[in-house]
Order: sequence, then C-alpha cells, then structure tokens
Amino acid sequence: MFWNKLCLNPHSEIINPQLNNMKYHLVILGCQMNYSDAERIRTVLEKMGFQSTDDEQEANLIGIVACSVRQKAIDKVYTRIYKWNKMKAKRQLVTFVSGCILDADETKFAKLFDLLFRMEQLPQLPDLLRQSGVPTSVSAPILTDDELENERTDFWHVEPTYSSQIEAFIPIQNGCNKFCTYCAVPYTRGREVSRPSGEIIDELKALVERGNKVITLLGQNVNSYGLDKKGEEISFAQLLEQIGEYGNTSGKEFWVYFTSPHPHDMTDDVIEMVAKYPVLGKQIHLPLQSGDDEVLKKMNRRYTVDDYMKIVKIIREKLPTATLFTDIIVGFNGETEEQFQNTVQAVKDARYNMIFAAMYSPRPGAKSATWEDDVPHKEKSRRHQELNKALTAISLEENEKMVGKTIRVIVESEDSRMDGALRGKSEGRLIVRILNAPEALIGEFVNVTITEAAQMSMTGVLANG
Repeated sequence: MFWNKLCLNPHSEIINPQLNNMKYHLVILGCQMNYSDAERIRTVLEKMGFQSTDDEQEANLIGIVACSVRQKAIDKVYTRIYKWNKMKAKRQLVTFVSGCILDADETKFAKLFDLLFRMEQLPQLPDLLRQSGVPTSVSAPILTDDELENERTDFWHVEPTYSSQIEAFIPIQNGCNKFCTYCAVPYTRGREVSRPSGEIIDELKALVERGNKVITLLGQNVNSYGLDKKGEEISFAQLLEQIGEYGNTSGKEFWVYFTSPHPHDMTDDVIEMVAKYPVLGKQIHLPLQSGDDEVLKKMNRRYTVDDYMKIVKIIREKLPTATLFTDIIVGFNGETEEQFQNTVQAVKDARYNMIFAAMYSPRPGAKSATWEDDVPHKEKSRRHQELNKALTAISLEENEKMVGKTIRVIVESEDSRMDGALRGKSEGRLIVRILNAPEALIGEFVNVTITEAAQMSMTGVLANG
C-alpha cells in the first residue's frame, strides 16, 4: 500500500522521491480560526511530501477542517464523507477530519473517517497517520489533563503555509470562558489560553516583511487576551499598542484587524488604541447576538442592549470613520416577534455596515440544546430575511455618503461580476470595485474615488495623483 512509503518525521524535508505524486485536498468549514488552523495542517502535510490540489479526484489524502458550531456545517461534513467513502471503491484514498468538533460529533466522525485528530495534536499527525492502519478508523490517542494542557498550544509552533499573499491570520488565543448558552466553542476548544505576545509580534513582523498587507488577530474573545496569565502577559490593549508602535516605525503600509471581541469585556483603551495608530484598521466587529435584554440574559451574554449601545456610542465618537460589523442569531429558543423586532430596532440604531446573521440551531453540549427549539424554521427564515432587508437599506444609505470621496483601498483580485474591473476592500473592509484599473495593482494599496454606491458595495475609479 502507498501508505507505507511515507516519511513520518514532521521536521524532515521530502526524502523519498516516490512521494512527489502524493497529493492532498483540504476542505475548510467554519470561522477564520479554522482557516488559520488549516494553514498549519498544510505545513505538516507538505513537509511529509504531499502536494496540495484543488481537485479532490486526484488526491490520495482528503481532509476536512470541521465546525460543530452550526448544524449546517456539520451537515456538509456528512455530505462530503459519504461521497469520499464511495470514491474508495474505485481508488486508493485516505480521509481525515479535524477542527472545532464536539465530542458527540467526534464519536460519529471516527466511524466514517480513517483518522480524526484534534488541533492540539497536530504535531503528532505524521505518527497518527502511520498508526491509522488504513482503512481502520482511528482517533487520536487519549491524553491526560496535564498532557492535553501542555499540548494545547504546541500547534502554534507549526509555521503556517499561508494561503494568500495579501491577507493572513494570526491566532492570539484559543478557547473561551464565556459559556454562552447557544455556543459549543468552550466544549470544542476548551478554556481560554493566551499565546505568548512575543510569538504574536514575531509572526506579525514576519508577515509584514513577507509582504502581507491585511492581518487579522484571531480569538474567541480577544478582549480577554492575557487574563489567563496575569502578571506574565500584557493586556489586549497593550498588544495593540505594540503592534501600533511597530507599524509607525516599520516603513511599510499594512492594516491590522481583530475578531472577535466580547461586549462584556470591551474597554475604552482598546478603542483608543485603534484610534491612535494608523496601522490598526478602522473597523470593529462587535457581536450583538440579540437586541432584546431577556433574550440576551437567556443567552448568558452578560450585558444589556443599553450596555452595548454605550460601547457603540464610544466607537462613533472616537472612531468616526470606522465601520461596524456584528453577529446576530434569529429564532433563539422562545424568541417572540416583539423580541425579534427589538433586534431589528437595535440594528437600525447601531447602523451596522455588515451583519453575519444565523438562524438558531441547537448544538449538543451547549445548554440551550436541552431547551425546546420552539421557533419554526419557516419563521426563522422570515426573520433572517427581514434582518437582511434592514441591513441592505442601511448599507446603501451609508455607502451613498461615500460617493465623491477618495478612500484608501487594498486591491485583492479581478472582479468576477464586472469585466475589466478589480475588486478590493476599504479600510473599513467594505467591497470596492475599481473600474479600468490594471491587474498589476493586485496586492497594492491605491486611492479610489467613489463614483457609485450599491447595497453592500461601492464602485470607483483610481484617484488622480
């Protein structure tokens, strides 16, 4: 079998020429943290001799970075693995799964995939693959609590294989202590662990020197960075300050963002740092989840709508040009029409530029999974559509204010919807289409004069000079 030909030392380079035709295909589901994890999985696989392919039909190894946070993402896993297992009847194929996965989902996946491993076990991946004894289904070895705690951050030491020359992600923490009643993250990733700030700064500097121009700091609750290491680590605001100071002296242009902060822990000094330093992008992602106090209490969010709006007011005062993004769940357990309308009103009051809205689905392990999911799917869908309608109206109004203004844009790619145009994003992370611009500008910052506004996007031309 081909598997016995693999070099299993993750620190070695390719030493067997027969590995040159070994290819892997990786599917990524869920949030940006999973995309960041996938970049480290790629490094381990490529050091083992595998080459990446976008065509799963030519892959010897197919993996998926899964997400248990939403049922829709889990459904996608089952769709894929059933298809891949049918492919095994025609050719040699090995499958694996990792990511942000609940114990209940792990048990089911272990019966369908050849290998299941947790991200903290990434450094062990070569040995786990060797032990898998294809086609036997094997999950990662059971670790003691002490072993698990020590290994939870080892995977951060695996250098990522970055998937973009423009944008990159830097994980600054893992896990969450909040235990929102709808959320599975504390059960999939564990309690909060902060990454050493020195490692974060070193990775950021290396990315900037590499030429990456958009960098996002990742964590389930970035505001609480360092709180698990009081006296040993700096705070999140101090981390932003160090990044800002480096930006001032680097001589390079780049934007740094962060996601996601928790409103309960959002402090003025974080907003002040974003206002102070040009390199810190003027965009804030502040999850609301619901615009009704009773629903927020049931979600265990630990703030009221009034508390939240006070933060929005400070953002508007100190960051007048900043865009505001949020997350909202519609159809949470027991949510009434009146409570949903309170959310719609909150959206209008906050005037979000972007909303990542989700229809509630119970996840095993989360507290709300024990409650009745009593809002019908059809009603959830209607509320989701109404929320999107409110967002698009606000988006158009806000984008229309930008017509005639010249803004800074990072050019990302050719535009798939408009022939001859390029696609980029503003500092506020809004889509900007640039007419009659040369492809050579992809990956560069340019000044664009906005000529037209639409829902969720703007169009412009290169500014003179």
